[in-house]
Amino acid sequence: MKRTTDLSTYSNTWYKAEIGASAFKRVAWYLVNVCFFINPLNPLSSFKCTLLRWFGGKIGKGVVIKPAVNIKYPWKLTIGDFSWIGEKVWIDNLGNVIIGRNVCISQGAMLLTGNHDYTKASFDLMVSGIVLEDGVWIGAKSLVCPGVHCESHAVLSAMSVASKRLNAYTIYQGNPAAAVRERSIRE
Repeated sequence: MKRTTDLSTYSNTWYKAEIGASAFKRVAWYLVNVCFFINPLNPLSSFKCTLLRWFGGKIGKGVVIKPAVNIKYPWKLTIGDFSWIGEKVWIDNLGNVIIGRNVCISQGAMLLTGNHDYTKASFDLMVSGIVLEDGVWIGAKSLVCPGVHCESHAVLSAMSVASKRLNAYTIYQGNPAAAVRERSIRE
């Protein structure tokens, strides 16, 4: 095993260019996020959607964003029409997060697009986006890991961890999430 003690040769400076916003925009968003999103005293969903759009988010019509939601970078966020983001959801979107139409992300769920390479002494940041297609339901306190693609109408049960692709019309449960049954939708 190779050991490195001088970490001065390592950095994640490449990521600064990937953030996609100036330092001013990031600071402004941080303040808006703290005052209007993370702060549970603001229940106004339509106002939150407007703020996300002002910061470059692509937000559809009829989107509901409940109190105490934390969003890292709105300019890397797309939310389709009539989707619902529950209380205390954390969208840590260092990479792009695309949320389709009629998606439900339940209370306390986390969408994480970043991870670290533990095999390198520099512990490099690795970023991979997340896609939640139309009709997906992410259960309460569930975790969606970087690079996960949830196909149409997939369900991730409460407190489960999705670390790989979820197939369409399938219900997943556990850590790691495993398919437990087919999702049937009545008309």
